[in-house]
Amino acid sequence: MIQLSQPAIVKIKGMVEGENNPRLFLRIGVNEGGCSGFSYAMGLDDEQQESDHSLDFSGLKVVVTEADLKYLDGLQIDYKDSGMGGGFTLDNPNATATCGCGNSFRTREDSGVAQACD
Repeated sequence: MIQLSQPAIVKIKGMVEGENNPRLFLRIGVNEGGCSGFSYAMGLDDEQQESDHSLDFSGLKVVVTEADLKYLDGLQIDYKDSGMGGGFTLDNPNATATCGCGNSFRTREDSGVAQACD
């Protein structure tokens, strides 16, 4: 199960509302690549597939593909404001290795060859 903090929910809801499209939701996933093997993907979407899993966080719809669930189970997403702008943080209990940039990870099951960081 994915968890979103209240600050993350508020920030994402604001982003969705700013787009003036009532069908938008947050899609979370992973892509192959990045320094450690996989990189996170987060973005707004308005097309849900039949195999997608849908979650609700205080009225915020979050969608994850079936294939990505095994990598994201237990993922915690937070949003922190800072003097320099702020941003989302992701804490993934499935990650056995992460890159210094914090945007990519590897799991025990998928110990592919790590690539150099950009």
